[in-house]
Order: sequence, then C-alpha cells, then structure tokens
Amino acid sequence: MEVLAIIPVRGGSKGIPGKNIKPLAGKPLVAYTIEASLKSKYISRTVVSTEDSKIKQISLSFGAEVVDRPEELARDETKTAPVLLQVIETLDKTGYTPDVVILLQATCPLRDAKQIDEAFELFINSDCDSVFAAREIGTTHAYWRKKLDGTYDCLYDYRHRPRRQDTDLHLPLYCETGATYIIKTSVLKEVKDFIGKKPELYLNGEAGDIDSLSDFCAIERKILENIQAYQ
Repeated sequence: MEVLAIIPVRGGSKGIPGKNIKPLAGKPLVAYTIEASLKSKYISRTVVSTEDSKIKQISLSFGAEVVDRPEELARDETKTAPVLLQVIETLDKTGYTPDVVILLQATCPLRDAKQIDEAFELFINSDCDSVFAAREIGTTHAYWRKKLDGTYDCLYDYRHRPRRQDTDLHLPLYCETGATYIIKTSVLKEVKDFIGKKPELYLNGEAGDIDSLSDFCAIERKILENIQAYQ
C-alpha cells in the first residue's frame, strides 16, 4: 500500500509572520511534522506543498520532498483540499499514485509518529473511508457558540429546553484537532475533501494546534519541559 503524507505549508501567515518556519524550541515549526511523518511505519513518501523558496529549502534539509505550489493555491482564502489534489495530480504525472493520503498540518507539532501510526491502524482495521484526529469536548446538551460579532448563538432551543435524557443531545461532541487526516485517494478525488462519507475518529493523542503567538509560546514551553520526547 502506497501511503502519501502531504504537509501544506504556505509562506504567508497573518497571525504569526513566517509561522511555519519560525524556530520552536530550536527547530523550525514544520520540522516537527516532517520528522513525525518520516518516522511513521506506514508512510511511503513525505511531501511538503509550498510556494515559498525558504520553506522549500528548510523542508528539503529535514528530509521531505517538495511539490511546488502555484501562487493561485497559496492565497489566504485557499482551501486545503485543492492543495492536496494539486500534489496528487503533480505526482500522477510522474507515474506515482498513492492508495492513501495523509494530511499532516505543520501547526500541530505535538502530534508524533506513534499517533500517526495509531490513526492509520484504526483506518485499516475499520470499515471506514477516512479517519481524522479529534478530541471530546463534553457531554452536556446546553452548548453555546460565540460568533464573530461577539454575540452568542445557542445550539439548542433554550426556550423549549429538553430534558437531557430525552434527546440524543447529551451524547458526546467532538472537535477536530487538525493534526491528522487519513483518506483513501479515490475518495479524496470523489468528494474533493479530506474527510470522506464514512469517517472514523481517532481520539488519542495531543496535537497542540498553533493559531496565535500565545499558542506558540505555550507549546514551546511544553516541548522544552519534555525535550527528549520531541527530539
């Protein structure tokens, strides 16, 4: 089985300039994901998709292959699925078509090879077409969400509040961690997304998704406290 890991790494970053190659506890952020991918027992090839020459150079130095990304797929509004498909199409022209694609986001440096392999084993041993890393966020049915304008949106009808045991709203909710997505290549091409029609959730492992400078600093402290685990 040919398993292709794709790490999308765009040069532009508004929240933290140069985030993907910013030194994190002594290594560029992207290096953690490249190294985890290369240590996986199941991944055949590790490819970074980027339009940035400096990211390309650093990725190559840490052992990844690089597929050049067109500028039109490196904009702020660019979605991830077209980037994955561009990599697959590029490699297909060289005669290489993977059976499975694994999306690994560089902003999740705490995800290691063991977690990738556990997620992959769930994938191959389950009757699913895709797997993604997630975490449970609770079991209460009374959820509210903060909106962009600062107001709050209720996710249930609080004016007719149901008893928890009378609905399925008391069942656990899960949130994607963003760390690992695994999907059959044929399904990715069909649905044009990295989650298929019949996904399974991998619920073990810490991702440490970095969205802000405070996230970056907190994860750096965690890595420095457990430095041997991330070498």
